[in-house]
Amino acid sequence: MPSLVSQFPAALPADALAHFSRRLAFETDCSDVNDALQNGEQDFILLDVRGPAAYAHGHVPGALNLPTREIDARRMAQFPPGTLFVVYCAGPHCNGVHRAAAKLAALGLPVKEMIGGMTGWLDEGLALVGAEGDSIRAGGEGIACAC
Repeated sequence: MPSLVSQFPAALPADALAHFSRRLAFETDCSDVNDALQNGEQDFILLDVRGPAAYAHGHVPGALNLPTREIDARRMAQFPPGTLFVVYCAGPHCNGVHRAAAKLAALGLPVKEMIGGMTGWLDEGLALVGAEGDSIRAGGEGIACAC
């Protein structure tokens, strides 16, 4: 009897390549974002789409705060055409990041989700910064993301 893993056969390699390549077009991870930030290779705008209180309590260094509900054509016109946006929210339990990504895509803007959001960032052991730019290790406890 096959295991639960092999009960359903793996996809053909060509199908797997298409599937995983497609996912990479929509997603990036905390480690890759951090690497780009640390090595001066930031060719994207990192948007924290939570509310201002959650952002002030702790956010990814270098992230701009733009709550999902405030994303509109007027706000996005301040960025050069073709700018890649990487969006994050509280974590995998919050769909605010998906709402933000959908709004950006509807405006014709390139967008990727930073999978894991704040939860993923902290799981990687990476530091956050607070409202005053001070480095902190945790953030957001008891504060609604208000995305």
